[in-house]
Amino acid sequence: MIKTLLIANRGEIARRIIRTCKALGIRTVAVYSDPDANAPHVREADFAVNLPGATPSETYLRAGLIVEAATKAGADAVHPGYGFLSENADFARKVQAAGLTWVGPEPDSIETMGSKVAAKKRMAAAGVPTLPELDPETVTEFPVLIKASAGGGGRGMRIVREKAGFADALASARREAESAFGDPTVFCEPLLEHARHVEVQILADTHGTVWALGERECSIQRRHQKIVEEAPSPAVTGDVRKRLFAAATAAAESIGYVGAGTVEFMLKGEDFHFLEVNTRLQVEHPVTELVHGVDLVEWQLRIAEGAKLPLEAPEPRGHAIEVRLYAEDPANDWRPASGTLHRFHVPGDIRLDSGVEDGSEISVFYDPMLAKVIAYAPTRAAAARKLATALESARIHGLITNRQLLVDILRNDAFLDGDTHTGFLAEHDFTRTVDPQPFALAAALAQAATRRIGTLPLGWRNVRSQQPTAKFLFGDTEIEVEYDPEQATEDTVILDLDGVKTPFRVARYGDLVEVDSPRGSVSLKAVPRFPEPETKLAPGATIAPMPGTVVRVSVNQGDHVEAGTELLVLEAMKMEHRVLANNAGTVTELLVEKAQQVNAGDVLAVVEES
Repeated sequence: MIKTLLIANRGEIARRIIRTCKALGIRTVAVYSDPDANAPHVREADFAVNLPGATPSETYLRAGLIVEAATKAGADAVHPGYGFLSENADFARKVQAAGLTWVGPEPDSIETMGSKVAAKKRMAAAGVPTLPELDPETVTEFPVLIKASAGGGGRGMRIVREKAGFADALASARREAESAFGDPTVFCEPLLEHARHVEVQILADTHGTVWALGERECSIQRRHQKIVEEAPSPAVTGDVRKRLFAAATAAAESIGYVGAGTVEFMLKGEDFHFLEVNTRLQVEHPVTELVHGVDLVEWQLRIAEGAKLPLEAPEPRGHAIEVRLYAEDPANDWRPASGTLHRFHVPGDIRLDSGVEDGSEISVFYDPMLAKVIAYAPTRAAAARKLATALESARIHGLITNRQLLVDILRNDAFLDGDTHTGFLAEHDFTRTVDPQPFALAAALAQAATRRIGTLPLGWRNVRSQQPTAKFLFGDTEIEVEYDPEQATEDTVILDLDGVKTPFRVARYGDLVEVDSPRGSVSLKAVPRFPEPETKLAPGATIAPMPGTVVRVSVNQGDHVEAGTELLVLEAMKMEHRVLANNAGTVTELLVEKAQQVNAGDVLAVVEES
């Protein structure tokens, strides 16, 4: 019996595992990096051990240090969560060699599936349909998909549609794979256009029982990483479901799988092909739990203790949809955001698996996912409506997020019809323009309400020569509004907009003003009445959009470039981000070099306009 469990992970999944352990009466040990010292998962665990350092390579990826922490804290078992070392066979062996229970499949199964190249060969031999593998050195037909052999999560993956961009994409994929997984090996497959990403949850015990616990649809992705997941799939019925379950079961049995895992497929029409086996718990496991009425973490622990599964898996009921809420800007090439999350509240009858709370610091060192928001209902349409309403009503202050994009997806007609595929975001226009004027007016009125002398607003005059004004920045745009301070309220302002009364909720954090309403949410920056003089940037200066590491410099000083030319590539939050020239001209200054660390706002290069 497991008495004390060390969770070799952080954030949302660590809190998720702690929740089940508390229900089962199992003590928990958290590990944490220096930036995570005050994180919720550290506080919620019974014990916590520091992993000195900040980056994953210094902390959560150090197998020996984590095993040492487990021994020091008196743990008798280790759960890896997902990501980091969860699919590392050597880590699993180190845990077992230390006399600890490994909550996961056998290391040999992990190793067999750890290389996607070897895994495809193994699955083909087991009769599971696979796509042909293409040698990156001899690819001649396009489009193709480049994929990292040693990992997932969209890292080390690139779509290439013509030969001209193949060499650069291949080098970039290898670089990202090396950084994320410590292995630069990649391979290629023919790209299946308009195909769906469908996966089957498997659960297997040590006594020979294997469950195919329903399928999940995970087709809506950005950067080849899922952002909307649901169970069951709106595209899978009857014979296709039987064949998917049979293929997933055959895959598990062929490698003697034990525990929770996922077999992923690409589905086009009624034909499907094997993608990979994830030998761990998936990020999207909550939708399966809600539809099938099981706790997958509990079953992972019970199987590790030797328990038997019932012979038949529970039947599915209803529909569940999950969205991944990220601190990132969808309108700006999914640029991740870091900093203080001042307010985080999602209302409604939903499940919220989050790694953050009010006041959490979002670090540049880890994935920018804030939470998974999940809705369950008797029907797919009802689940989508419930989830969209909860997200729209949320108060998320301090960082830009993909919240509005998720709401718009859930209300999109094609999505509601179940017409989704991996190119869904590229096929639909989700750009949205917001008129910031009423939000700024609400912010000015709320601000005036807090500035009173007795019952009179600050600035009140018996005979007024002009209306008071306030200025705000909406992005780079300055907005000036006039207002009547005698009509002000403190944190909720109701404006009559063309005969429609609309409430605006206003929250202030220093000079940051967050305004939420049924029309959307807007972040404003208050402009002081007497602003400090600012340092002017040189014309054509390109600044770092975020903290990161320079992994490639693509131009030389003196080069002529066009607007949109790649100047360099930054790595931040485990992904590569291209920095492009804002204008055509000559690179007169190049202020960084490969492997250099930069801060947000640092000048990287100057392109003098032609």
